Amino acid sequence: MTDQQFETLVSDALETFEKRLDAVVRSDNPFVDAVARHTTSAGGKRFRPGLVITAAQLFGGGDPEQVLRAGLVVELTHAASLYHDDVMDEAELRRGVSSANNAYGNSVAILVGDFLFARASSEVAALGPVYVDLQARTFAELVTGQIAETVGPADGVDAIEHHLAVIGGKTASLIRTSALFGGMVAGADPTQLDALAAYGWEIGMVFQLSDDLIDVISDTAGKTPGTDLREGIPTLPTLLLRASNDPADRALVAQIDDGLSDDAVLASVLAELRSNKVIDQVRAQIAERADAARTHLAPLPDGPAKDALAQLCDEVVRRSA
Repeated sequence: MTDQQFETLVSDALETFEKRLDAVVRSDNPFVDAVARHTTSAGGKRFRPGLVITAAQLFGGGDPEQVLRAGLVVELTHAASLYHDDVMDEAELRRGVSSANNAYGNSVAILVGDFLFARASSEVAALGPVYVDLQARTFAELVTGQIAETVGPADGVDAIEHHLAVIGGKTASLIRTSALFGGMVAGADPTQLDALAAYGWEIGMVFQLSDDLIDVISDTAGKTPGTDLREGIPTLPTLLLRASNDPADRALVAQIDDGLSDDAVLASVLAELRSNKVIDQVRAQIAERADAARTHLAPLPDGPAKDALAQLCDEVVRRSA
């Protein structure tokens, strides 16, 4: 299979996935139906189901129905978590449109998030007990990560290590499971599954650390720069800044803590932060983790699927350049 043939195969599979996702989130209750589609129909990268499909192609592709179900499980879990996250973060926008909690209220958003989790449970039950167990453990990690973010680091716990643990739970765990599901439905052996798990975990960490950086450096990522900064959400650049003993850095932290509701002040802080050494430190960690992810691909079969996973390591580095 050529790279172009592989890209077409994945694209076609994701097209089928979109149609199935639309059917799965459907509800006989028109109101639930509308709210459930509020986020799922807004699009998104479909990164997780794409990873399921690509990982399965490492081993011949697997049964298309099982691959499809596995993709639905991870995407529905991801979508459900977004409904809950937006309530907790009091978010007003999601993927460029009004968030569900903003449009319909917190209670409705939470309950429709639960509805999507229920749909994910139905799909994973059809895959079998091993998949149910992995999904349950992943969900526990995801929720634990969210709780850890909410309560913050305990006394004596390093804030940066705490942040990395939060990212591991909230983001990397489900991306790891996406890679694992792809290998599992296609018959990968235990060594290959271990490699996929390690790859998925690292690429998930890189993915979120890249988002941390994009919040500061990008004006074209579909998200207003400095959103996390203004809302006081911890990210690696700001945590590194807080850990610095440089007086200039301490002054910048004081500015951030004074509040960034004024657009001019936010712009000034962003300009200073973009030229700060912490940006290169974050980029270095992203590159290091991307290289680690690439090394985990070594035991996996050569071919366009493996090439695509390797290219992803380069892409996550480029998006934060």
